Amino acid sequence: MRALVIYESMFGNSATVARSIAAGLALTCDVTVADVREMPTLDGVGLLVLGGPTHAFGMSRPATRADAARQGTIRPGAEQTGIREFLDRAPQLAGMAVAAFDTRSDTPLPSGSAGRKAIRRLRGLGGRPVLEVASFRVQSAQGPLVAGEADRARQWGETLAASVRPGVTL
Repeated sequence: MRALVIYESMFGNSATVARSIAAGLALTCDVTVADVREMPTLDGVGLLVLGGPTHAFGMSRPATRADAARQGTIRPGAEQTGIREFLDRAPQLAGMAVAAFDTRSDTPLPSGSAGRKAIRRLRGLGGRPVLEVASFRVQSAQGPLVAGEADRARQWGETLAASVRPGVTL
């Protein structure tokens, strides 16, 4: 199966998680990892994985990305496009297997989930969620990831790959 992992990343943490998920998926899938700024097409994709940082209890918006840019050095061009804009332009998914993840601050306070918002939008486009949304913790807005989160992302990718194999139910 061809899997596409699309990520939005301001400081590089969600990109690290996306690459770790892809490494887990690569055990049984042909995987491509793409920055959302590339607006990749979904031609030939059997599994779409979408993720990014949680901003203001959900997916980023232009204003929250601008705020992140004021907080520190971000990846070039990261403030221009996010997963929200990708979903606004996405075609109908017609039963395509989908999954979502997010990164969020490691705090006991409620922070919301970009991944939960994204999976709702993916479902609304006709996608078929195959695994619960996963959230990966960062130490602060700029990161880094909390110790062990990249390994947990790889394991989540392996579980995700197993969930889309023919004849496998979790």
